[in-house]
Amino acid sequence: MPTGRGRAQSFAQRLDISSFINKAVIVEEVDHFIPEHEFADFLIEEKLKKNIATKGYVAPTSIQDRTIPHILKGQDVVGIANTGTGKTAAFLIPLINKMMKNPNESVLVVVPTRELASQINDELKGFAPGTGLFSVVCVGGTPMGPQLRDLRYKNHFIIGTPGRLKDLIERRALDLSQTRSVVLDEADRMLDMGFLPDMKLIMSKMPSERHTLFFSATMSKEIEKLVNEFLREPVKISVKTRDTAKNVDQDIVRMKAGEDKLLALENLLKKSDFNKVLIFGRTKHGVERLAKTLSVRGFKADSIHGDKSQGQRQRALDNFKQDKLQILVATDVAARGLDIPLVSHVINYDLPATYDDYIHRIGRTGRAGAVGKALTFV
Repeated sequence: MPTGRGRAQSFAQRLDISSFINKAVIVEEVDHFIPEHEFADFLIEEKLKKNIATKGYVAPTSIQDRTIPHILKGQDVVGIANTGTGKTAAFLIPLINKMMKNPNESVLVVVPTRELASQINDELKGFAPGTGLFSVVCVGGTPMGPQLRDLRYKNHFIIGTPGRLKDLIERRALDLSQTRSVVLDEADRMLDMGFLPDMKLIMSKMPSERHTLFFSATMSKEIEKLVNEFLREPVKISVKTRDTAKNVDQDIVRMKAGEDKLLALENLLKKSDFNKVLIFGRTKHGVERLAKTLSVRGFKADSIHGDKSQGQRQRALDNFKQDKLQILVATDVAARGLDIPLVSHVINYDLPATYDDYIHRIGRTGRAGAVGKALTFV
């Protein structure tokens, strides 16, 4: 088994370094998606329509345009979509409408990470003012007490990670026997993280007659097996265009033997256009050490990884979003689902373990039509 530099080289050989080089393609206006609907056209409650308009939403994205009508009809849906395509609103809008019409019901949203749960809850609050709907976030790495307390009240949306949801079910604090709507978001990521047994347990506690929505960036054999097990005659909708974002300029930083990698990184970060940089490392310890080293050397940097509390991670993330930090150093826990506006560069300081991880890392830049840049140290 190769170690250290040898292991890194074997990663690079296995991943094919040329796949990290790809010039951004500026898509002509004619190639832009033209939706069949506007949000005002959907058969949803007027209050919800007003909230959507207040948020400035007029035309749906492709995943929203194609999935919302099916979800409103109560059909099971499998959505295959790249990260950053607006799939959260694609399921929240019709499910908020459903809860407004049926306030005695509830929805379970299962996601792989604490950050994604928190982000979905924030988006839900943006769509739900004045609707009388309540939500609870049930995630690990945070005290269970407040979650146990909140679960004693009526919640229309229960948003959580598989491990914590399983714990709450086993404590009899969470009863899903009457929860007839469920969203499995980023199902491929939950599979990668080993959550399959927890997901199966959670689903077994729900009624067999239920409304199931399933979102994934990939459609592997394992995902197909899950779809067949959990969904009933689903409508399959794919808006995945290609593996890597067209508007992410990708290149490599080739290091020669004996060269100082940290110095090379510093020289990049001093350039004026590196104004909001997400750096990925492979280990929690390495990420923490790199963030501290960069801070000592005068950069505004912080880190997020699994050893930090939820509060610490959220604080670092908020500071990065609000431009109080120039640099956020992260493990792959931050690579999926997080919507951070205007990230100028993603730097793979350590190589990703798989090409799929690479796709999700670089998907943090070049969002909402902007051109982003991704650099990989090899």
